[in-house]
Amino acid sequence: MPQEKMPIDLELTIGAAAHGGHFVARHEGRVVFVRHALPGERVRARLTDAGEKAKFWRADTVEVLEASPHRVDHFWAPADALRAAGRDRLPVGGAEFGHIDLEEQRRIKGAIFAEQLQRLGGVQQDVAVEAAPQESADGLGWRTRASFSVAPGGKLAMHPHRSEELLPVQEMPLASGAINALKLWEVDFTGADRVEVAAPAAGGAPLVLVIPSPGTHPRTLARIAAEVGTAADAGAGETVSVAAWDPEEHVLTRLRGRTWVRETALGHDFRVTGAGFWQIHRSAPEVLASAVRDGLAVQPGERVADLFAGAGLFTAPLAAAAGETGHVLSVEGSPGASRDARKNLFGFPQVEVVQGRVDKVLRSHEGALDVVLLDPPRTGAGRTVVEQISTAAPRVIGYISCDPASFARDLGWFREAGWELDALRVFDLYPHTHHMESFAVLRRP
Repeated sequence: MPQEKMPIDLELTIGAAAHGGHFVARHEGRVVFVRHALPGERVRARLTDAGEKAKFWRADTVEVLEASPHRVDHFWAPADALRAAGRDRLPVGGAEFGHIDLEEQRRIKGAIFAEQLQRLGGVQQDVAVEAAPQESADGLGWRTRASFSVAPGGKLAMHPHRSEELLPVQEMPLASGAINALKLWEVDFTGADRVEVAAPAAGGAPLVLVIPSPGTHPRTLARIAAEVGTAADAGAGETVSVAAWDPEEHVLTRLRGRTWVRETALGHDFRVTGAGFWQIHRSAPEVLASAVRDGLAVQPGERVADLFAGAGLFTAPLAAAAGETGHVLSVEGSPGASRDARKNLFGFPQVEVVQGRVDKVLRSHEGALDVVLLDPPRTGAGRTVVEQISTAAPRVIGYISCDPASFARDLGWFREAGWELDALRVFDLYPHTHHMESFAVLRRP
């Protein structure tokens, strides 16, 4: 459709929530996925992705004509679609549910999860989404990790949804106080493409990870590290570590302090290096590790596999339960995370840490398993891994997921192999976003 004929704004009545942070509306029979709305609202929405032959359109709410009783004032101006529209700008991503009260956010997430479960997994059940223990009343300050782009001029910035535009930011209300206290907004990051920050939930020195632009000189990185230290000293009064990470060469360079942070969960200490994966919500490691421990009830002497194991967050409590007469296979694809796991699990002789693709490792490690835990990336485990796990014939499977669609799809394949969903818990570990985390227990009847 030529641009001059394309409608820019539509008046829409909003229907149910959809996976991915959207809400469903219809215009002349065409589905429109609308962000920053609520079920039952009538809104004016601005098209962001449309075409005559497109199966669906995308739009952002720019005006609320009839508001839901669950709509609240957004806590963060740069992410507020209505305020952004008033300035003819797009809102930054990362807080797309900030206009919804927390209780309603969780109800919506439960409905989304249940819909995915039924449509892709063939399981029909209601889903209640649990708040994290000791969650703040406003749902802010929970992120122990934050990632930023760098705008021209060297200031931290974030992208709007599905946009390459960069919008400088001066704060991140979802981030922990320790991250905001670093005052990184005052640092000139010219020479960097991205900046990632980790602040341990239990305290300790934060780590600022700088991803340099191609060709950035070491002197520039040294200057950035010095500026980060100055800003942090003025803000938090806390020693801050700075490192540079080359994602192409997988090289981590210490610039100031350490290249890792120390985290804790269920009484175990974990070293997490550089860009290594760790749960983001301050309560997530304890919440999920406890759910795994209680849900799988590993017994002394059992053979266990922890797949997509990262730095060993779940391997440690599984190994403690299996005891020295048991055996725990910890599999992780990332070389850096595997190195962390070897250090973190050194005191468990019953643990075998293997770095490599999960499907290839399972193919070479034959033999029965008693318990399998998997925590795959957002894309899920995939049919091959599902079939390999099923062939190993464990008594119980635990599945941690950050995406209800890929989990439900994998669950459908498990069900084809004779497994049933025995228990499911869904946690709101990403308040003010559409994301959620789940832990499922699967058994054969």
